[in-house]
Amino acid sequence: ALTGSVPLKRASSRSVGNCGEDKAAQFLESAGYTIIARNWRTKRGEVDIIAVEKDILVFAEVKALPGGNVEMLSHELNDKKQKRIIETAQFFLLNHREYSNSKIRFDVLAIDVPGLPSVYHIKDAFAELV
Repeated sequence: ALTGSVPLKRASSRSVGNCGEDKAAQFLESAGYTIIARNWRTKRGEVDIIAVEKDILVFAEVKALPGGNVEMLSHELNDKKQKRIIETAQFFLLNHREYSNSKIRFDVLAIDVPGLPSVYHIKDAFAELV
C-alpha cells in the first residue's frame, strides 16, 4: 500500500493538468504569444497562463479533459469559475500597471478532448460581465 498525504487521484489529476498546461504554453508560444506568467495566484483564484499576443493581454484557462467532451468543458467553466478568473485578472492588472493600456481577452485551451484537436484554442471564450 502507498502511504502519504496526497491521494492518488489528486496527484494524477494535478500531473495531467501540469502536462496539459505545458502543452498549452508550447502551443501559444509556437503561435507567437509571449508567456509572462503561469499559475498566477491570489487568495481568490488562479490564472493558468497569462500571455501577450501583439497588444492583447490574454488570460488563459487550461482544461485537460482526456476523457471529456465539449459539454464537460462548458460545465467546468461555469459562471462562478469565469468570475473568479476575471477577478484574478483584475488583481493582476492592479499589480502590473505596465499592462493597464492593453486590450484584454479571456481564452480557454482544451487539451486532449476526444474529437477535438489535441490543443483546442477558444479565443474570447468569455468576457467580463459589466
